Amino acid sequence: MGDILFLAHRVPWPPNRGDKIRSHHFLQKLMDIAPVHLACFADDEDEKQADWARKTDLASSKIIMRDKPKWRAGIEALLSGNPVSLTSFQSPDIQDYVDQVLATRSIDCIFVFSGQMAQFIPPDYSGRVVMDFADVDSAKFESYADSGSGPMAWINRREGQLLQQFEQAVAERADYSLFVSEAEAALFRNRSGLSGDRVRAIGNGIDLAFYGSDDVRPADFENRGPLILFTGQMDYQPNVQAVHSFSTQAMPAILARFPEARFAIVGRAPTQQVTQLDGKRGTVVVGPVDDIRSWIKAADVVVAPLRIARGIQNKVLEAMAMGKPVVASDCAAEGIDALSGEHFLIADSVQDEALLVGDLLDHPTRARRLGEQAKILIHSQYSWQTQLAGLPALCGFIDDMVTEAAA
Repeated sequence: MGDILFLAHRVPWPPNRGDKIRSHHFLQKLMDIAPVHLACFADDEDEKQADWARKTDLASSKIIMRDKPKWRAGIEALLSGNPVSLTSFQSPDIQDYVDQVLATRSIDCIFVFSGQMAQFIPPDYSGRVVMDFADVDSAKFESYADSGSGPMAWINRREGQLLQQFEQAVAERADYSLFVSEAEAALFRNRSGLSGDRVRAIGNGIDLAFYGSDDVRPADFENRGPLILFTGQMDYQPNVQAVHSFSTQAMPAILARFPEARFAIVGRAPTQQVTQLDGKRGTVVVGPVDDIRSWIKAADVVVAPLRIARGIQNKVLEAMAMGKPVVASDCAAEGIDALSGEHFLIADSVQDEALLVGDLLDHPTRARRLGEQAKILIHSQYSWQTQLAGLPALCGFIDDMVTEAAA
């Protein structure tokens, strides 16, 4: 068998945010079965220089700094008629690397992680293509447009329409298109008209050894009252909207029942809209931490009050894996094969979020039981080994470990 060319929109290590967690484990799985050549972008110099124990195991790699200003990408998008998502990631250096690898190595499969990287597949490449969209990005921009107004609504609507056309063309070229949940896969089948055979769901997993460790100490947080926790990348707009909504609308009702309750926002790169919440309505903006597990361990309830969400939320899986009760919005719970009331609680509104969180704080035995049942579920169904078992076959390879197990 030949090699694999892996294209990713971010360096797949360290696995410290949702998209990088997924690409990191996909990359490792493919490296276990074939030589892999990696082409990807870095957001900054630290990311470009970041080390990884298996980096030297790659057959070759090319990491390019993504430094194109947003205004330039926007102008190029308007002039070319392309989505901004594509013009932001255009790179002659990446294209040259791809062309060189294809010309000098026997590449049996191009694995593309994130839609914008599909622009680097040469039109004359005749091998297998596996496209991991993860989420239906065009639908996400449509949601932004529907919930916004003014120029940004127009920009997001344009992006959604052009991305849908691009996604359709890429999926028709690919042998398989992958999505993070069956709900996302079904949505794409309906939008694209492609058969179920070519559109598959491969869910996210969880590092069970990491999140299942009993050696984690709770964060040293000076608070005598209950701790409600949100984790995530805090310059990501859906996360910003989620914590702003919860702090301003849910926390007043929670504080009326539990005056000493605190809502901790933990995650990298909090925006000004997030930092302005600090110290108000029991909200504490913590920012980045060395070990997110210590904050999950300290939490009484973990919330995922997203108003716009696609696919599977890693923050929900992580909290459930550590046995914490979770209150999530309907869209944040989508894609997780769990039952509301048994493994987590799904809130239909902001008012419902406040009520459900308050009830869990009022009934710690019920909260503990909910967390225990969540932990059992995640540890039985959501290991990366289980989730990625079928990936080698989709890429045209036979997993040696599967072969040995069958023997």
